[in-house]
Amino acid sequence: MSKKKQETLFWGVVLLIIGVLFMMDNFGIDIDIWEIIGDYWPLILIGIGLKNIWAHIQTKNNPTEK
Repeated sequence: MSKKKQETLFWGVVLLIIGVLFMMDNFGIDIDIWEIIGDYWPLILIGIGLKNIWAHIQTKNNPTEK
């Protein structure tokens, strides 16, 4: 998978999760979105780091792929 597709997939999943949290709040499910985001924001950083490491490994294994 190309780097551009990996980035698009990653940010798509992040936005999907945030959107689901906001939608749950709109439907009256008692959750505090900002508390969840405040507690788990480091996971976004971990995900970005893992994505970058994976992209580096893929580029090293397939130097011709862009």
